[in-house]
Order: sequence, then C-alpha cells, then structure tokens
Amino acid sequence: MALEITDSSFQETVLKSDKPVLVDFWAVWCGPCRTLGPIIEEVATDFEGKAIVGKVDVDNNQEISMQYGIRNIPTVLIFKNGEVVDKLVGVAPKDVIAQKLSAHL
Repeated sequence: MALEITDSSFQETVLKSDKPVLVDFWAVWCGPCRTLGPIIEEVATDFEGKAIVGKVDVDNNQEISMQYGIRNIPTVLIFKNGEVVDKLVGVAPKDVIAQKLSAHL
C-alpha cells in the first residue's frame, strides 16, 4: 500500500531514504489521478521491500508541491539519494512506471 506522505514527513520518508522513492502528486478532485491511483497501489505492492511508493495530496501539502514545481497532476517523481532522478506527468501504464522505478534499484 502506498504511504501517505506529507510536508512534515517528506524529508524523513523521501529525502533520507536509502531506497528509491516513487512519489505520486495527486488530488481528490483530479479525474486522471483517480485513474492512476490503483496503478500506484499495484506498483507499491510489486516493489515492497525494494522501493518506497508514496502519495502526496497537493491540496494538503502545498509546501512540497511548490518546492518541486508541481503544476500538473498527476505527476510522479522518482527520488534516489534525495534527488529527483525521473519524472512522469499524466497517467502512464503500470509497466512504464515499473520500468522507470526498476531502473533506479
């Protein structure tokens, strides 16, 4: 299951992680985000123990969203060693997301 990541937990959960971290920036009112949600949950299950998969609600966590320039949602960022190493904007198939995350394991 994808972790709920907030402004206050972001540094500890994402930036200090020793594993790659996939972060889905989304909002409740966003149709494409609701389409991507179940895909992100599947990726979280598939990569359990190998990577961290989390979600940031942009309405409730505007500090992080602004810091990373999130203008369109859904946006998926992949972090490794505290740095953004990959980015996807919009809905993508599970295999594309999994391939991008696998590249950073």
